[in-house]
Amino acid sequence: MFETICRLIPQDSDYPARTRTLDILTRILDGRLYDVLPYEFHEERASSGEYIPLRSRRPNVRYNLARIVVEDSVSLLFSEGHFPRFDCTDKVLQGTLADIVKETRLNQLMTDAAIRGSVGSIAILVRVLSGRLFFDAMPTTYLTALWNPACPDALATVREAYKVAGTVLASNGYQIDDPTVTYWFVRQWDTEFETWYLPTPTTQGVPNAVDPARTVRHGLGFVPIVWIKNLPGGSSTGDKNDGGCTFGTAIESQIEIDYQLSQAGRGLKYSSDPTLLIKEPASSDSEIVKGAGNALIVTEKGDARLLEIGGSASAAVVDYVRTLREFALESVHGNRANPERLSAAQSGRAIELLNQGLLWLSDNLRISYGEIALLDLARMVVRASQIYPLQVFGKPIPAMDSTVRLSLQWPRWYVPTADDRQKDAQTLAALVESELISHETAVKAIAHNYDIGDIAAELSQLAEDQNTEASL
Repeated sequence: MFETICRLIPQDSDYPARTRTLDILTRILDGRLYDVLPYEFHEERASSGEYIPLRSRRPNVRYNLARIVVEDSVSLLFSEGHFPRFDCTDKVLQGTLADIVKETRLNQLMTDAAIRGSVGSIAILVRVLSGRLFFDAMPTTYLTALWNPACPDALATVREAYKVAGTVLASNGYQIDDPTVTYWFVRQWDTEFETWYLPTPTTQGVPNAVDPARTVRHGLGFVPIVWIKNLPGGSSTGDKNDGGCTFGTAIESQIEIDYQLSQAGRGLKYSSDPTLLIKEPASSDSEIVKGAGNALIVTEKGDARLLEIGGSASAAVVDYVRTLREFALESVHGNRANPERLSAAQSGRAIELLNQGLLWLSDNLRISYGEIALLDLARMVVRASQIYPLQVFGKPIPAMDSTVRLSLQWPRWYVPTADDRQKDAQTLAALVESELISHETAVKAIAHNYDIGDIAAELSQLAEDQNTEASL
């Protein structure tokens, strides 16, 4: 069924093959896959009286399993209680990066990037405007990345090219000769410039005339874009610039669930208004009105009955859908835990074991969006501070040291219970007392649980409190 729907989605030969694949996957994520089907599900006959097959109807029940899996995994990746902290030996740099995260709302942006990038890839653009940092998540559907041959993990150029209506360009300040035609919009980033091109009609090919009014020189010495591949283990598009799709293996099951639930709803509607069957000869030629208050009299050779759909069929559909859902969630490592089966409060570790598949998925996403993307963004910010004077919350910040090693500290998957926290405190106290770990390491271990943003300030306050107690 998925391939049948895909064949109805128009294909533009001017775009690379990955563009079409990413467009289809994005439609699934956004719940727009069935928009190309011409009929509503309740339409059984066309205006000509011809029967409309199910494959041409849009299901009226939508269970967006893909979106559910993506949002569940991202909630464990970048929600308020799961966003990592930058860690390094330079405490001033660490505090500066923490302030940048808050001012730029990086948590929200990375959440959006992880959701939209679940189709295969996402790009994050870094800009410095009036001394402030700005980040923007860009879908890669119409982006083309070229990598530096001498340094394969560094971008050489990123090019954006897509078709847009002339009226849209005119509304954005472009001087368009004919607003009724379609134009190419192109811009490109390299290590020195963000180059914009003058739009040209698609009949004239891709533009090559630079737009000097919009082209800017960023002068950073690197392409200010972090290209993120979603999941390892295979590309969703067959292109090396894309990772695996988070929900790829569940697409067919999702479509089957939508149609089965729509059919079940259709059957229930028929059950509430059953068809009347009369076996001739009938008792009269008068118009028959169905209803409990209207008696129907037939001759001894006649017969009348209501054609009803039994409830067992609907129950079978529901059981089938539950099974499909279980299989689909298992294939994408989604959350299959049923809250109704939890009879009592569970520890954080118990819930981790219960959701092991979902944690496996989120753990892989931590590599792509955290250990690679977030650290690359931080390094770009550090290098940008050496070229441009930056400010955070209205205060200038000094140039940051690019030689300092950065790492991430991730919180626990689930909020620990009171019993978990008590056991942690006893364990850490014993380790500190036996001089196996330092006070700083102990504070780091519980910083996320107690919302300790500045570990150095916390240690200073502890030392001050101890000195005060000693002097009393």
